[in-house]
Parts: sequence; structure tokens; C-alpha cells
Amino acid sequence: MMEGAVANSKLSYPPMSTRPLSFAHEPEGACEGSVLSKIAKMGSLFRSAEMTLCQLFLQSEAAYACVSELGELGLVQFRDLNPDVNAFQRKFVNEVRRCDEMERKLRYLEKEIKKDGIPMLDTGENPEAPQPREMIDLEATFEKLENELREVNQNAEALKRNFLELTELKQILRKTQVFFDEHEGGVNPTESMTRALISDDSIARQSTLGPVQLGFPDKQFDPEEYFPCFVAGVILRERIPAFERMLWRACRGNVFLRQAEIETPLEDPSTGDQVYKSVFIIFFQGDQLKTRVKKICEGFRATLYPCPEAPADRREMAMGVMTRIEDLNTVLGQTQDHRHRVLVAAAKNIKNWFVKVRKIKAIYHTLNLFNLDVTQKCLIAECWVPVLDLENIQLALRRGTERSGSSVPPILNRMESQENPPTYNHTNKFTSAFQTLIDAYGMASYREMNPAPYTIITFPFLFGVMFGDMGHGLLMTLFGAWMVLKEKPLAAKKSDNEIWNIFFGGRYIILLMGIFSMYSGLIYNDIFAKSLNIFGSSWRIFNVTKEELKLQHEFTLLPETTKNFLGSSYPIGLDPVWQLSKNKIIFQNSFKMKISIIFGVIHMLFGVVMSLFNHMYFKDKLSIITEFLPKLIFLVFLFLYMVLLMFIKWFMYFANIDEKDLIYGSRCAPSILITFINMVLQKKTPYDPDCLTSDMFAGQQGIQKFLLICAIICIPWMLLAKPVMIMRERRKSQHYSVSHQQMQSATENGDAEQPMHNNTAQPPVAHGGHEEEPLSEIFIHQGIHTIEYVLGSVSHTASYLRLWALSLAHSQLSEVLWMMVMNKGLKVDDWLGGIAIYIIFAVWSVLTVSILVLMEGLSAFLHTLRLHWVEFQSKFYMGAGYGFQPFSFEIILDSASQSKEEN
Repeated sequence: MMEGAVANSKLSYPPMSTRPLSFAHEPEGACEGSVLSKIAKMGSLFRSAEMTLCQLFLQSEAAYACVSELGELGLVQFRDLNPDVNAFQRKFVNEVRRCDEMERKLRYLEKEIKKDGIPMLDTGENPEAPQPREMIDLEATFEKLENELREVNQNAEALKRNFLELTELKQILRKTQVFFDEHEGGVNPTESMTRALISDDSIARQSTLGPVQLGFPDKQFDPEEYFPCFVAGVILRERIPAFERMLWRACRGNVFLRQAEIETPLEDPSTGDQVYKSVFIIFFQGDQLKTRVKKICEGFRATLYPCPEAPADRREMAMGVMTRIEDLNTVLGQTQDHRHRVLVAAAKNIKNWFVKVRKIKAIYHTLNLFNLDVTQKCLIAECWVPVLDLENIQLALRRGTERSGSSVPPILNRMESQENPPTYNHTNKFTSAFQTLIDAYGMASYREMNPAPYTIITFPFLFGVMFGDMGHGLLMTLFGAWMVLKEKPLAAKKSDNEIWNIFFGGRYIILLMGIFSMYSGLIYNDIFAKSLNIFGSSWRIFNVTKEELKLQHEFTLLPETTKNFLGSSYPIGLDPVWQLSKNKIIFQNSFKMKISIIFGVIHMLFGVVMSLFNHMYFKDKLSIITEFLPKLIFLVFLFLYMVLLMFIKWFMYFANIDEKDLIYGSRCAPSILITFINMVLQKKTPYDPDCLTSDMFAGQQGIQKFLLICAIICIPWMLLAKPVMIMRERRKSQHYSVSHQQMQSATENGDAEQPMHNNTAQPPVAHGGHEEEPLSEIFIHQGIHTIEYVLGSVSHTASYLRLWALSLAHSQLSEVLWMMVMNKGLKVDDWLGGIAIYIIFAVWSVLTVSILVLMEGLSAFLHTLRLHWVEFQSKFYMGAGYGFQPFSFEIILDSASQSKEEN
């Protein structure tokens, strides 16, 4: 039956381009292939993995188990073959509803478990998806637990309601007994009542000679004489004032109210909240007032209780109430114990139950994407899979088939498709954070060069240039190393703190940024605004006496007045003597500014070269000729030439004491920026009258003119070459098609002697997919692209000056913090200095971590991210693809847990 179903189903699908990848036997060279696939996956980090569209035929009995195995593998992205079918009309909608119902019951159990504060056991296990027949057992288990728990809750709520009523009745009997005892003892109740009823029209009069009068005769007041009827009840404490006013107005003052507060709060059985209530007793006369009073009590949701008139009856009722309360306490305790036992038993398995139900639900959601063949015996699916993982997918399908007990193996066919495949990059725990930074800008197009492997080095390096400080870099390195070393226990905690999750996800980025910051700090010789004197200074100041050295703490380091003491430069980084120099900022500004431009031009040039690999892979020769070459020439002939001028100036000009040297002396060294501007403007660079020339080398002016002309030619080259060549190719294609039609018509009419042109011509090869785009749009697109690149080359080069700006700001802020805070404690003498340095060091440490490490680190991180997204990736990265979203249980469970945490 299965073979017939497959045969029939193939009739409704286009023929496959390659042989079917069925696996009735073990693939040959499985071990060797797995090693090669691992090596290929490592290479796929540089370019997204090769994807293929496959068609999958599954027997209906084996489909569930096969999809379960594919979900555990997480390497298959299924396509919806029923886009026009309503979700409620699909084949497995009833199973999905059953899963929703089971999930609802589990959420109810989870809510009750959290309500009681019972810890839910999380063993970290990942149970397999249960078989379809096991769903019935799970449903029965959840139904039993829910019914039992609801029954226990209902019984507990009823017991609590009875307990509340008995407690309120006990308080009524106790409070009213106090009132009647006062009456029998001859005490005027108006002098001892808790609260007198006050009317809005001031019927109660305040006398200067006595207590408040309520309009009764000036004698001992007996409420039973005036009001033989009374009711007693309980009301919420905050409703008492309004309750009193409503009684007075509705009954026109013909009632007498006494109320007393219940000191202990009472539990509301419906909500479980603690509420405060008061006991009241109302005296009145006549059935009409009785009806009004009861309606008012009902409106204010006051609870009325029977209260006997005779003291003996009240005492007897109180004793009965106390006995019933004790019995209820016993029953309530047993009910709570039973509830607790049920919840504890459920808490041990609820995590695994959630995993199982969600896996079942995900499988049936996926099965709803499949099609049924004409025999209704076979399920047909289409999916994107990585080519390198086809062997693993085959093995997973085999396990699913054996697990289901089916004897017919599934069939996996590769298909040809004009649709753009999804982008999938193989990552691990180290590269995933860097890949996330790239994907945040835009998902790479299919098989486009991936910037992530290069970002692993360039990102922390450029960050270190801006954040160059050995001390702050050490703090960052220690924090990153701690997260890396404690990776497994920290990941197992699964914190809900979003900031911590961001830090932990980028732990390898933080570690590398800290290491490169320490390296840059070593080059800058900067550690907490101080220098390390490891090898001793290489400078020596002449013509300075000891007295001047004691009086003057800072000197200007000039090569004309100082000499190298060791005969060579400082071994690594900056000389520590620059920390004591007045012109330190001037020297470091010049040094860091030039370094920033050098790094920026090299970084952008590398991005342009990366575009060549994209064009070569896609065999786009037209883009190589019309885009890559002019871009490279424009960037090299202008900005790389400026970088070469910096190196020439460093190597050829020096600080000389001899005033007769008028060529390579320091005073004759031209400004690189002025030289570059005058090169573009075709002006002569001004120079000192005592110097012979402004040129750095012979023939500089002629070379600069040649470079400028070549760079200018590149602009129309980028602007017009590609559209013009595309236009010529289209004309050739049209001419070829016309000639081909003439040849066919001549052949059909028997006119073999008819002259034909270009009858041996071949159709042109399309370049870059522009064969269908209108020429007007091509011209506009190329014009925008040219203007963006030309202007962007200038702005992007200037943008790399942020390396210099942030490095300078960081070092100056660190120095200010040291001088304004830490240096104050070091100046305190005697024993107070120990206390002062202890306090000031704590303040300095907090400011250092919060401002210089966290805030400055975040600022440098964002600027580094911008340099990669805009200045580097814009040279070759399109980012117009869509990500590979495989059917993976791991992803589904993670997203479910995250949504639960947000709720």
C-alpha cells in the first residue's frame, strides 16, 4: 500500500532533479563523511551553509515518530503546503486541541503549586515526545489531578466559608454580650459606646455641660424599652461610616446602632485576602423598619447572624460555636495536608509533563503543514535542509521508522527550486555571540560572505583602541573569564534578569574586549591614569639643574632639548616619562589620530576586498569590472596614499639640532591633512621660507596628479559602466532572438537560401540578475550607489576618528577621576591617612567600575558596533536574506519558557 501511495503521489509532483536519497542500507563511508562534514561546517562559518529543498514521503503510521526525531535534531525547516486551508480545517486539529487542553490543565496545576510555594523539581532532563497512544494516559492523569484538586479546593473553600461564618458569629456573641452586660450593670451606653451615630442635620447636639445627647430623655437609656427588636451582623470596616449615614437617613433616626471592631483580620475564602471587619447591632421598632434595615444591610453586603435575646441562650450558642470551630480546624488541616500531598506529587513531574505536551503539540502543528496523497496513506512534506546534514537527517528518519514499527522506509528527494533558500550559519557557543551581532544588522543573503569570523578579531581590537587601559581592561577580562569558567553552573540557574542574560550571552565578547583593552593599554602605557616604568625611561633632559628639577614637576619633552638615554626607543609602547610631560596630550593626539586613520583605511579596504569574493562566488564578472575595480582604485589612490604619506613622514623627517638641514628637519615636515586637501584642490602646499620644498619625495606633484585623475575617472566608471554594459547585452539578446525567429520561419517555409544573421550566436549570460530590472531603475540604483560610496569614503574615513576621540576621552576622564578622588586620600598624613585612603579608595573604585568600565565600556561598544555595521559591512554586505528557522524542540521550549517568564 505504501509503495502504491508513493507511486500515485509522484504523479502530482514535478520530476526530481536528482536521485532519491532513500536509505534502505547504511550510507557508504559514513565515518569518513561525518569527518568531512565537520570540516565543511567549519568552513561554512565564512559563508552560509548550502541549502537544498527536499520532498519527504512518510507513511502515515511513521510520520509522527519521524517528525519527532527531526524535532530533536533541529535541522529541517518545513514549508506549509496548505496555505489556503483554515487552521480549524486541517487534519490534526483535534489533536492540537487536546494538547491545548492538557496544557491548560498543567498551567492550572502550576498556578496552584506556585500559590503554595512548593518548589518544582527541574532535573534538566529532556524526555522524548510520547507516542500518540500515550496521550490518552497523559490526559487521564491530568484530568484526575485537576478534578481532585478542584474538588479539594471547593471543599476547602466551603470549609473556610463555614469557618468564617462561625468566627464572625463568635465575635458577634462576644461583642453583643459586652453591650448587654453594660445595660444590666446600669451603665449609660451613650457614655461607653464605640461610635455615636451623627446625623447630617446636626440632630445630635453637643452640650457644654455634658456629653453628647441623642434626643432621648435625660435619664438612664434602655434601648429594649424603646426598640424591642434588633439585628446583629458583620460588615467591612471601611463601609461603616456610609452604613451609619444610610441607616440614619432611611430610618429617620428611629434606630440605635452599636458597632465594635474585630481586632484580628479575617480571611476571605474566595480570594484568600485578609480583610478587617466590624460587628454591629441595630435596635429598631416595627416590621417596617425591620424590612428597611435588612435591605440596607443587604445593599452594603453586611452578613446578618441570629443572636438570642436571653443570656443563657447566647452562652449556649457560643459554646456550640467554639466546638464547631475546633472541629472545622481539624478538618481544614486534614484538607490542606491532602492538597499539599497532591501538589507535591505533581511538582515532581510537572516540568517533564510540560516538555512532553509541548513536543506533542509541536509535532501535530508540523504535521498540519503536510499534504496527503490520493490514497490517504502517505504524508508528503517539503523542507529546507542543509546539504552537509543530509546524512544526519537520514539517520533520524531511520530511527523514527524503526521506532514506529513501520517496514516501509521514508523517501527523501532533492528538488530544484527558483526560490531563494534561507541563510544558515553553523555556530557554537563561542561564535554565536558574534553571529548575533551581525544578524542584528540584517540576515545575510544566501551564500553571502559572512562578516562574523572577521568580526571576532576586528571587533575587540577596535574596542581596545578606544578603551585602552590596562587596569580597566583587567577588570573586564576578569569578569569575562569568570563567566566563561563558571559557564555551566551559571547557565543552569536560568536567571530572569535581562541585563545579566545579555552579559552572559556575550561572555566571550567581553573576555576578548578585555584582553585587547589590556594590550592597547600596554601600548598606551596607561593603567588607571598612571604609567608602568618597566624598562626605565629612554629620555634624558639636559641643561636642568637639581634645584630646577625639585621646583618643577613637569617638563616639555622636545627632541631638540632632550636626548635618547639608552640609544634606542622604548621597547614596547609609550615611554612612561610622557605621563609627566606637559605636551603629553599634544603628542598622544597626533599619535592616536594618525593610528585611527590607518586602522580605518585598512578596515575599509579589507571590506572592499571582501566584495571581490562575493562576486567571484556568484560568477558576477560584470560587478567585478564595473564595481570592485573602481572602488578599489578610488580608495587606494586617495586614502591609502594618505596613509603612505604618514609613514613617509615618520621615516623621513626627524628632530634635528642642526639648523642648516632645510629638507628633512622637523620644521620642514608638511602637514598630511593640508597636503591631502591641496592634492584634491590641485594647489601647492605652503611651506616655511627657510625650507627648500614642501614635497616629501621627488616627483610627488606628478604622482598626486596621476592618482587624482585615476580616482576621478573611477566615478563615471562606477556610475555608467554597469548600466551601459547591461543595455548592450540586452540589445544583443533581442537581436539574437529576432534572428532566431527568422531562421525558424525560413525553415518552416522552405526558404533555406534566406540570409540569416548571427545564426550561430549564443544567448548572453545574465549578470547579477539584472535581466528583468528596468534600465531606468538600474541607472538610478547605480547613481545612488556611486554617490553613496564616493561621499561615504570621505565620511567613513573621518568616522574612524572616533577611535582617537574615545581613547582620549577615556584617558582624560580616568586621569581626572584619579586626581579629583584618589589623589586626595594620598595627601592625608598621619593615622588619618589610613582611614581616608580606605574610604576614598572605596569611592574611587565604585566610580571607576560604574563610570569608566560600565558607561565608557558601553559607549565604546556601541561605537565599535557602528564602525562594523556602517563603515565595514557596507562595502560588501547586503543583509537581504532571511534566517533558517528549523523545526527544533529546543527552540520551541526556550521560547515557551521565555514567554512564561515575561508573563
